[in-house]
Amino acid sequence: MKLIIVESPTKAKTISKFLGKEYSVKSSYGHVRDLPEKKIGIDVKNDFEPEYVIPAKAEDKVAILKNSSEKAKEVILATDEDREGEAIAWHLVQALELNKKKNYERIVFHEITKSAIEKALEKPRKIDIKLVDAQQARRILDRLVGYKLSPFLWKKVRRGLSAGRVQSVALRIIVEREREIEKFKSEEYWTISATLRDDKQATGDKDFEAGLTEKNNEKIEQTITLKLFAGNYKTRKTTINTKKSAEEITKELENSNYKVFSVVQKEITRNPLPPFTTSTLQQTAINKLGFSSKMTMSIAQKLYEEGHITYMRTDSVNLSLESMISAKKIIGKTFGKEYSLENPRFFKTKSKGAQEAHEAIRPAYPEKNPEELKKSLDNNKYRLYKLIWNRMIASQMQPAVMNSVKVEIEAKPKNSENVYLLQANGSSIKFDGFLKVYGGKSETDEKLLPPMKEGDNLILTKVTSVQKSTTPPPRYSEAALVKVLEENGIGRPSTYAPTISTIIDRKYVDKNEEKKLLPLEIGFLVNDILVTHFPEIVDINFTVTIEEDFDKIAEGEKEWKPVIREFYEPFSKHLIKKTKEVKKEDFMEKLDKKCPECGGDLLVKFGRFGKFIACSNYPNCKYTEKTEEEKKVDEENSGIICEKCGSPMVVKRGRYGAFLGCSKYPDCNNIQSIENKTGIKCPLCKEGDIIERKSKKGRVFYGCNKYPKCDFALWNKPNGERCPNCDSLLVFAAKGKIRCSNKECKFEK
Repeated sequence: MKLIIVESPTKAKTISKFLGKEYSVKSSYGHVRDLPEKKIGIDVKNDFEPEYVIPAKAEDKVAILKNSSEKAKEVILATDEDREGEAIAWHLVQALELNKKKNYERIVFHEITKSAIEKALEKPRKIDIKLVDAQQARRILDRLVGYKLSPFLWKKVRRGLSAGRVQSVALRIIVEREREIEKFKSEEYWTISATLRDDKQATGDKDFEAGLTEKNNEKIEQTITLKLFAGNYKTRKTTINTKKSAEEITKELENSNYKVFSVVQKEITRNPLPPFTTSTLQQTAINKLGFSSKMTMSIAQKLYEEGHITYMRTDSVNLSLESMISAKKIIGKTFGKEYSLENPRFFKTKSKGAQEAHEAIRPAYPEKNPEELKKSLDNNKYRLYKLIWNRMIASQMQPAVMNSVKVEIEAKPKNSENVYLLQANGSSIKFDGFLKVYGGKSETDEKLLPPMKEGDNLILTKVTSVQKSTTPPPRYSEAALVKVLEENGIGRPSTYAPTISTIIDRKYVDKNEEKKLLPLEIGFLVNDILVTHFPEIVDINFTVTIEEDFDKIAEGEKEWKPVIREFYEPFSKHLIKKTKEVKKEDFMEKLDKKCPECGGDLLVKFGRFGKFIACSNYPNCKYTEKTEEEKKVDEENSGIICEKCGSPMVVKRGRYGAFLGCSKYPDCNNIQSIENKTGIKCPLCKEGDIIERKSKKGRVFYGCNKYPKCDFALWNKPNGERCPNCDSLLVFAAKGKIRCSNKECKFEK
């Protein structure tokens, strides 16, 4: 019996389907060795020698694998084809003592298909220690930064905070953008447009709009480039910056003769985007599907392990020749030969510091279109698979061909020597090409202009002036942050999702209603401490240089220990110096008030649940009180009456967040959870409201607020549609189906 070891049970199950009885496929359930959790685990004095241990949760799995490997005729390590996967394979060798007892081989593949597994088994190789060293270097350097710098924050601010090589730079990018927004000064400007028609038209059926672009051969609109941290931001405004000048121009345009100055028609060819990389998949899934980066990677991992897509951690936009040939056949059969390419289209990777010789993310079996798999996938897997399938197929389709028309219109006021130029643009699709598969509604909408030629007279219908203001650079969405991290070479595709999750979990950053990343007060403080005292850690160039060093280690151009030493020695000296120099009080606001118990100074401190006021003589004096902001929050009337005593319920803050408490506390200790109402009545009891709730494990679900009197619950958000049979609410069910919320009604689709 030959033993194949992979990381996950799902991957093991999928591979087992392709192999005969002579193979046994088992899972390591992820890492079998790692640095210890409760200590740094790196012998700095002994040339950064790592201390690897088998985590308690992996001990049973290692024992099973060790027993199986001793009985096996041959051991084959089939972990993922990247640095992380190579390191896991190397750790398996150490943990199972394969060097002592057994010949072992390493195989790699970028898709879990029968042909890919068979080809990999035909060409086994040894473990690439250069890739292992690159992963070790990353792990050890990140451990040194985290375990050395985080305690500094605990001592100077509060426990529970953390710093990290990539996460701290990501936090800085968000904080710097917020400060750019705060200091931005908005300026007024006006845009002016005219609604026109051909003078031969009797009605306004074919009215069109033209925007003002020039006055006396001088451009009205200008592009402003703001030089920002981690990338520039371009915005536009016009030179019409007062209401008075807008009114003067409007008055002249209302009393002008209009004539077509020029008509430029041209054919525009649009090529499709390349297939997905890890970064572009995250960005697109966030924007198009509303997924978070963490959710995107989790679903992609499952699709990969189930054999539906190729490996989902990649910088490459390459496609295998087989997949491109398969795509050509699918395109010709599904959409017609006019949509397929004569020769495959190849793309070049533009990502800074791209690594790993994988393919782009594509369907493992391109011939399996999303609708064929819909029944076997849950709704989220189906949606992500469809996105990946559409993007890959579109990348091998003919370009879209657009007919573009630009019409310039001259306006000459009757009582003025000024001459104005306006512009109208129109477009139509001559051939949709790849847009048939991958294109948003705005990309396929046609904006038609009536037929016009140079010299045609036009009739004015109306002139419209609109007041606007220059806008500050926007806050980052997850997608925008992933893009800027990739553009600047900060981290790697596999680090984007956990990095964003970490800074949100640490409460450094939150998401607002528009799902934009907003730095919180503690995030500002942590960032400012790091920027002031450890600027090299949050410097983009430093982070990029380290990533380049990791690449050189992987390529055998550098040794990993000298890279770590070059970083650690100056960092360690600097940390010792700053630990002595910087005082905790430096980050506390001193109030002009004395402690009522001991007469000491009162300070504003940061605690686990936000700011609070405490005595400077702590721990000798343990007096505390709430800040004015917290007191105001406590006094915030919720509009709900206490059912026990009839007093108003007010918003309070506790260990698990906001809740409602009686304003007569401590005389009345009634509390209630704050309900996130959906605005939908309970379809079961007809009395309660459907509210958002959380299970003990933190899973969001929707239930009746009359619980336990009414136990109606849904694990998916109501979509607002009604059942055609009984008019109850329709809800999402398993595998993408929709069912009736009424338990007595069996409607499902």
